[in-house]
Amino acid sequence: MPAFLSLLLLDSRLRPARIRLALLLYAGVIVAGSIPGARAEVGEFAPGVVLHGLTYAFLTLLWFLGSAGSGPVRAAKAVLAIALMGAGDELVQSFLPYRTGDLADWTIDVTAALLASTALALIVPPAEAARRR
Repeated sequence: MPAFLSLLLLDSRLRPARIRLALLLYAGVIVAGSIPGARAEVGEFAPGVVLHGLTYAFLTLLWFLGSAGSGPVRAAKAVLAIALMGAGDELVQSFLPYRTGDLADWTIDVTAALLASTALALIVPPAEAARRR
Protein backbone atom coordinates (compact mmCIF):
# COMPACT_ATOMS: atom_id res chain seq x y z
CA MET A 1 0.00 0.00 0.00
CA PRO A 2 1.44 3.40 -0.86
CA ALA A 3 2.86 5.22 2.15
CA PHE A 4 0.36 8.11 2.03
CA LEU A 5 -2.65 5.79 1.82
CA SER A 6 -1.24 3.66 4.61
CA LEU A 7 -0.73 6.76 6.75
CA LEU A 8 -4.23 8.02 6.00
CA LEU A 9 -6.02 4.75 6.68
CA LEU A 10 -3.92 2.88 9.21
CA ASP A 11 -1.85 5.32 11.27
CA SER A 12 -3.09 5.11 14.85
CA ARG A 13 -2.26 8.80 15.43
CA LEU A 14 -5.13 9.74 13.09
CA ARG A 15 -7.78 7.65 14.86
CA PRO A 16 -9.38 10.59 16.70
CA ALA A 17 -9.47 12.60 13.46
CA ARG A 18 -11.35 9.77 11.71
CA ILE A 19 -13.97 9.66 14.47
CA ARG A 20 -14.33 13.46 14.35
CA LEU A 21 -14.71 13.34 10.57
CA ALA A 22 -17.41 10.66 10.88
CA LEU A 23 -19.30 12.81 13.38
CA LEU A 24 -18.91 15.91 11.21
CA LEU A 25 -20.21 14.09 8.14
CA TYR A 26 -23.08 12.66 10.17
CA ALA A 27 -24.00 16.17 11.28
CA GLY A 28 -23.92 17.18 7.62
CA VAL A 29 -26.30 14.35 6.76
CA ILE A 30 -28.71 15.50 9.48
CA VAL A 31 -28.56 19.14 8.37
CA ALA A 32 -28.85 18.37 4.65
CA GLY A 33 -31.73 15.98 5.30
CA SER A 34 -33.54 18.69 7.23
CA ILE A 35 -33.63 21.12 4.32
CA PRO A 36 -37.12 21.10 2.76
CA GLY A 37 -37.05 19.48 -0.67
CA ALA A 38 -33.36 18.54 -0.55
CA ARG A 39 -33.99 14.81 -0.14
CA ALA A 40 -36.44 14.80 -3.04
CA GLU A 41 -33.89 16.49 -5.30
CA VAL A 42 -31.14 14.05 -4.38
CA GLY A 43 -33.61 11.19 -4.84
CA GLU A 44 -33.72 12.00 -8.55
CA PHE A 45 -30.13 10.76 -8.86
CA ALA A 46 -30.12 7.81 -6.47
CA PRO A 47 -32.80 5.88 -4.57
CA GLY A 48 -32.92 5.98 -0.78
CA VAL A 49 -31.50 2.48 -0.44
CA VAL A 50 -28.36 3.50 -2.31
CA LEU A 51 -28.02 6.80 -0.45
CA HIS A 52 -28.44 5.23 2.98
CA GLY A 53 -26.26 2.23 2.14
CA LEU A 54 -23.32 4.21 0.77
CA THR A 55 -23.52 6.98 3.35
CA TYR A 56 -23.60 4.69 6.36
CA ALA A 57 -21.04 2.27 4.87
CA PHE A 58 -18.62 5.21 4.54
CA LEU A 59 -19.36 6.34 8.10
CA THR A 60 -18.70 2.74 9.18
CA LEU A 61 -15.34 2.82 7.42
CA LEU A 62 -14.36 5.98 9.26
CA TRP A 63 -15.58 4.70 12.62
CA PHE A 64 -13.87 1.33 12.17
CA LEU A 65 -10.56 2.95 11.21
CA GLY A 66 -10.93 5.42 14.06
CA SER A 67 -11.44 2.72 16.68
CA ALA A 68 -8.87 0.72 18.58
CA GLY A 69 -8.80 -2.99 19.27
CA SER A 70 -8.96 -6.19 17.29
CA GLY A 71 -10.90 -6.41 14.04
CA PRO A 72 -14.04 -7.86 15.64
CA VAL A 73 -13.97 -5.29 18.47
CA ARG A 74 -13.58 -2.43 16.01
CA ALA A 75 -16.39 -3.88 13.87
CA ALA A 76 -18.70 -4.09 16.89
CA LYS A 77 -17.90 -0.48 17.86
CA ALA A 78 -18.59 0.69 14.31
CA VAL A 79 -21.90 -1.18 14.01
CA LEU A 80 -23.08 0.15 17.38
CA ALA A 81 -22.10 3.72 16.44
CA ILE A 82 -23.88 3.46 13.08
CA ALA A 83 -26.97 1.93 14.65
CA LEU A 84 -27.15 4.92 17.01
CA MET A 85 -26.44 7.41 14.21
CA GLY A 86 -29.08 5.86 11.96
CA ALA A 87 -31.63 5.91 14.79
CA GLY A 88 -30.80 9.55 15.46
CA ASP A 89 -31.25 10.38 11.78
CA GLU A 90 -34.66 8.72 11.68
CA LEU A 91 -35.66 10.36 14.97
CA VAL A 92 -34.85 13.82 13.60
CA GLN A 93 -36.80 13.04 10.44
CA SER A 94 -39.84 12.02 12.48
CA PHE A 95 -40.05 15.55 13.89
CA LEU A 96 -39.99 17.25 10.49
CA PRO A 97 -43.40 17.82 8.86
CA TYR A 98 -42.07 17.08 5.37
CA ARG A 99 -40.11 13.91 6.34
CA THR A 100 -40.88 10.67 8.12
CA GLY A 101 -38.71 8.40 10.18
CA ASP A 102 -38.59 4.93 8.64
CA LEU A 103 -37.55 1.68 10.28
CA ALA A 104 -36.61 0.31 6.84
CA ASP A 105 -34.06 3.12 6.38
CA TRP A 106 -32.53 2.34 9.78
CA THR A 107 -32.35 -1.34 8.80
CA ILE A 108 -30.47 -0.38 5.63
CA ASP A 109 -28.06 1.72 7.72
CA VAL A 110 -27.33 -1.15 10.09
CA THR A 111 -27.05 -3.69 7.27
CA ALA A 112 -24.53 -1.45 5.49
CA ALA A 113 -22.59 -1.16 8.76
CA LEU A 114 -22.60 -4.93 9.28
CA LEU A 115 -21.39 -5.64 5.76
CA ALA A 116 -18.74 -2.91 5.74
CA SER A 117 -17.39 -3.69 9.21
CA THR A 118 -17.24 -7.42 8.50
CA ALA A 119 -15.27 -6.80 5.32
CA LEU A 120 -12.97 -4.36 7.12
CA ALA A 121 -12.38 -6.77 10.00
CA LEU A 122 -11.24 -9.35 7.46
CA ILE A 123 -9.02 -7.14 5.29
CA VAL A 124 -7.53 -4.46 7.57
CA PRO A 125 -4.30 -5.66 9.15
CA PRO A 126 -4.16 -5.89 12.94
CA ALA A 127 -3.02 -2.75 14.72
CA GLU A 128 0.32 -4.30 15.68
CA ALA A 129 1.23 -4.96 12.04
CA ALA A 130 0.23 -1.43 11.05
CA ARG A 131 2.41 0.08 13.79
CA ARG A 132 5.51 -1.82 12.64
CA ARG A 133 5.30 -0.30 9.13
